[in-house]
Amino acid sequence: MCRYKDRKWDFRKMLGSGGMPSSHSALVTALAVAVGLQEGTETPAFAIALVVACVVMYDASGVRLHAGRQAELLNQIVCELPPEHPISNVRPLRDKLGHTPVQVGAGAVLGCIVAIVTRSWS
Repeated sequence: MCRYKDRKWDFRKMLGSGGMPSSHSALVTALAVAVGLQEGTETPAFAIALVVACVVMYDASGVRLHAGRQAELLNQIVCELPPEHPISNVRPLRDKLGHTPVQVGAGAVLGCIVAIVTRSWS
C-alpha cells in the first residue's frame, strides 16, 4: 500500500491518488450514508451528499482514470524521443490519477461500513 519494493515506506502514496480502495469514494459514501442515517433519506442534506458522492465517484473512475491513462501514454511517447528533441527531458506526467470501477466500488463499500460502524458506536 505505501511501500516500495525495497521495503521502504513511501508516505506520499498514502496522500496521493489512485490505488485500492478509493479513499475519495470511501469518504463521500461514508458522508452520504451517515447523513442518511442521521437525517433520513428524504432530506435535502442527504440528496446533496448523494449527488456529491456520485459526482466524485464518476470523476474518479471516469475522467481522472482516462486522464491518467493518457498521461501514461504521453510519458511513453516522450521516453521514445531522441535525446536531442526539445521535450525529451521533460519531467514525466503523473499517471496515477484515477481509479478502476472495482477500486471505486471497494471504496464505496468501505465508506458504508465505516458510516454504519461509527453510527453504532454513538
